[in-house]
Amino acid sequence: MEYFVDKDSIVRKIWGKSDTILFIFAGASAEFALNRAVDWLYFTGKLPADPLGRLFSTVAYARQIVFAKKTDAETTIDKITSIHKSIEKARASSIPDWAYRDVLFMLIHYSIAAYELLENKLTPAEKQEAYDVFYRMGLRMGIPELPSTYVDWLPVRQQHLEKDLVLSEYSLDLYKQYRKHLGAFRYAVLKQSQLLVVPPLVRQLLKLGSVSLLRPVVPIYKFSKIINADWLIKVVLLPKAYKKQIEELDIYH
Repeated sequence: MEYFVDKDSIVRKIWGKSDTILFIFAGASAEFALNRAVDWLYFTGKLPADPLGRLFSTVAYARQIVFAKKTDAETTIDKITSIHKSIEKARASSIPDWAYRDVLFMLIHYSIAAYELLENKLTPAEKQEAYDVFYRMGLRMGIPELPSTYVDWLPVRQQHLEKDLVLSEYSLDLYKQYRKHLGAFRYAVLKQSQLLVVPPLVRQLLKLGSVSLLRPVVPIYKFSKIINADWLIKVVLLPKAYKKQIEELDIYH
């Protein structure tokens, strides 16, 4: 049976743990807020109304791709493309190609950054392997001008950051929604978590600071995973309403 992502792939390890996924979306939530095309995320109203719910729905789509048979994964990718096309039709406008690339680039960057923060540094071959999964996803979606290798992607990613990020009214409103839905304490934790994985330009534009207060806690958290006590930290940091969804994220313990 052919899978879209090989069973032994590093991508399955990255997307098979709740803590890694949560850091992926902590980082992406910062970069999303700055993207020049963030108005598209506001068009349906779903993101500002329920940012955490959108996180878990996005994770569900990613899981259907990463852990599915090749044909099923391609069906899911086609469904995502169809959803975007229907939104474009409703707005009578097209999402620019660069915006599609930006989202794909976020998944690549934060998948690698989150795993390296919480687990181990990836080898060049593993980074290429991770890149290849999202590259094939992008090709299936018809996204043009994608570099074919991880090494070629790095300067293109930097160019996209410099060209496509800006602090806007949408950025400020989205952060207000994060605070509203998370509460003051968890919102503070979110921003400190973002500091651990976002690029310098994102830190600068959002005025997140330069050094995360969570940096000294990371080794403690890694140890808590060894003794299976990491669930205690998650209970404290994450909303109770999403406890079940968070538990379901753990395929690899």
